[in-house]
Amino acid sequence: MKDTQVKSDIAWANPSKVVIHGLDLCNEIVGKIDFGQMTFLQLFARLPDARELRMFNAMMVILVEHGITPSSLATRFTYCGAPEAVQAAVAAGLLGLGSVFVGSLDNAAKLLQEAIPANTSLADPKVKAVEIVTSYRARKEIIPGIGHPFHKPIDPRSVALFEVAKETGYYGPYVELMDAIGKEATLQSGRPLPLNVTGAMAAVASEMGITWKICRGLAVAARAVGLVGHVLEEMRQPMAETLYLRIEHEATKHMHEGQA
Repeated sequence: MKDTQVKSDIAWANPSKVVIHGLDLCNEIVGKIDFGQMTFLQLFARLPDARELRMFNAMMVILVEHGITPSSLATRFTYCGAPEAVQAAVAAGLLGLGSVFVGSLDNAAKLLQEAIPANTSLADPKVKAVEIVTSYRARKEIIPGIGHPFHKPIDPRSVALFEVAKETGYYGPYVELMDAIGKEATLQSGRPLPLNVTGAMAAVASEMGITWKICRGLAVAARAVGLVGHVLEEMRQPMAETLYLRIEHEATKHMHEGQA
């Protein structure tokens, strides 16, 4: 097998400087660009314009926090058991991001990008939505990006994100198709199945040209910030031990009663 060159175009460093995608970290980045711009730079190898930055920031911040969820509980419980390893606590929460919570972003984006391949158009999103929803229901599969346990009949985060998409010019065919899928899913099921925030993010990411293969990474990056906040609150205002003891008591109460 022929040896190939080991190469990265992201960054390089020497004793006096660090260069990231052609920009000097200390002289052109630090104190001059914000976290959203830096994240965009890492993905696109360039800085965003004002329109791109507003849409990208809106997409990233909307998924940072959602209260006491399975991922934040995993983070808090891990910190309770291993307070010396903050990174393990954050990682524990991130490991729970999958097809049910947060991580459905990539599956929703895959659905959209396969339905509307790059450089193609879609004549009627409603017709395509009927086809997609009918197909998923026939296979008894959950449609990614659709439905939410308590944001019903509308996920307000999706509405907010699509408002920014309209204002920045990113309300295009992917957004229209995702919106149509949500409406068709509700119609066919006969119950509220709102377009949720991961479906909205998937549509916007697709409009921005972000491949579905990296979309779960966006969700992970956003939620990691929120989980650090949960670690900090757990330090100051702990709940994990209380929850653990309460659950242990309730889960084994019947055993104790049987021995009484």
